[in-house]
Amino acid sequence: MEPNLLVVGAGPTGLSAALFLFERGIRCRIVDKAAVASATSRAQVVNPRALELLESSGVAAAIVAEGHPIHQVVFYDGWTPMAHLELGHVHPRYRMSVLPQARTEALLTEALAIRGIHPERSTELLFVSQDEQRVSALLAHPDRHESLSASLLYAADGAHSVVRHSLGIQFNGSGLAEAWPLYDLCLDDPLDIGNAHVSFVKDGLVFLLCIHPGLWRIFGNVREPLEHLPSGVSPGKIEWKSSFHIADRVASRETVGRVAIGGDAAHIHAPVGARGMNLGIEDAFVFAACAADALRGDLSRLNEYGQLRHAVHEKVVGRLDKLTRLARGQPEFVHFLRQRLISVMTKFPPTAHAMCELLTGLDHDVRVH
Repeated sequence: MEPNLLVVGAGPTGLSAALFLFERGIRCRIVDKAAVASATSRAQVVNPRALELLESSGVAAAIVAEGHPIHQVVFYDGWTPMAHLELGHVHPRYRMSVLPQARTEALLTEALAIRGIHPERSTELLFVSQDEQRVSALLAHPDRHESLSASLLYAADGAHSVVRHSLGIQFNGSGLAEAWPLYDLCLDDPLDIGNAHVSFVKDGLVFLLCIHPGLWRIFGNVREPLEHLPSGVSPGKIEWKSSFHIADRVASRETVGRVAIGGDAAHIHAPVGARGMNLGIEDAFVFAACAADALRGDLSRLNEYGQLRHAVHEKVVGRLDKLTRLARGQPEFVHFLRQRLISVMTKFPPTAHAMCELLTGLDHDVRVH
């Protein structure tokens, strides 16, 4: 039996979409070209808004039980504290929860398995087309090709989305030139594990976050972040090393006919605000609501998904772009201003509140109409 809905991509956005669709009585088919789920994690934080959306499925409780909360963001000049931002009071039930993306995906996958839904791995989307009635897709399995037809398709297939490219959707924005080295390494908990730590150094910044006691995520836009650890701290065993370049981009639209995109396929940005995975979970929630109505005959609701999410994507990515360009400390006049501005912004209640809402995902309502 052909599915009513195909989800492409079994990352956090696609998995969440399948879960939210199930909650609305829709069983989808979900495929991913990777043979296995990724063992490494770009994202490390699930914010209160995403936890709120995942509450009814039981996944939020599992994330909170396994992760640990962030109470503050502490800013340093070198490693001398200069300002802090309180996060613990922002949501009545949830805090920013540190849990590697790989574990969040595993918990979503387990929740789907309980509901009888299993991502089909080693299954790559090669081609997609559509007419007024159906979406046609060509899938490549390890041993065969498969043609299928579905009423709707949701693409959560990442920043290099095959679906976005095939639909001719532009990915507008710009990037920063420098590489940002990243490490997950063992440290003897040199700082409070319940806080996120941002140290402003010459020509850049260094960010430290405890993944779990004894293991820390470190990244920055300096050549060697490990040379900028707190005084007296020596690097331990490196569990994972990588680097990334920052680009802030938003798709020119999120829907074309019966096809919609979400997650990294629709928006990418700096990790400074920890919004990427969380914004994708929001996309999935809104898509599920709109798709349920579209499958009942109101196809205009798919266009409404695009309108609702595009405004959010542009606002959030724009704000994070400004915050990142301030925090990175380049060029020289920005380096001169940032300590003063961050200190003022964290102490002035209106701007402190706005920063808290941006970081926690509470800077907008998640509207489905």
